[in-house]
Amino acid sequence: MHRLYEYGDIAVFWNSEKCFHAKRCVSGSPETFEFGRRPWIDLTKAPTKEIWQTIQKCPSGALSCVYTHEVDIRFEADKNRSAAYKGEELIGECDLEKTADGWNIYHTEVSPAYGGKGIAKRLVYKLIEAAERAGENIIASCSYAAKILGE
Repeated sequence: MHRLYEYGDIAVFWNSEKCFHAKRCVSGSPETFEFGRRPWIDLTKAPTKEIWQTIQKCPSGALSCVYTHEVDIRFEADKNRSAAYKGEELIGECDLEKTADGWNIYHTEVSPAYGGKGIAKRLVYKLIEAAERAGENIIASCSYAAKILGE
């Protein structure tokens, strides 16, 4: 399961398949990471610095984070994509095709002016999460999305 958690200036990625030592997260920021709660990650419960420092200690790499840079990521089901917006300007997108085998992510692109900020990863995670919630299989013919799925 892949999840994207966003709040304020931080975006947190969680890959449950890699998670094997969540005790460090819970002890590092118990207000943020709580097993009995759904969702188990709540970014509103602690300062960004504390969350960031806790995630940096994740031994499995199941958790990672980036700053949002005031870029909003939206799943646009009617357009078969996730889209990145800076204000009202479309600055990136991750496109999917619905097939008999599942949702195929075939294209991910971010405006060069916004490269290197984790936006592409946020776009891919948004689609993966939407597919998982819809009970759909995810396929990636896009090389970047395939890389994210393999992390």
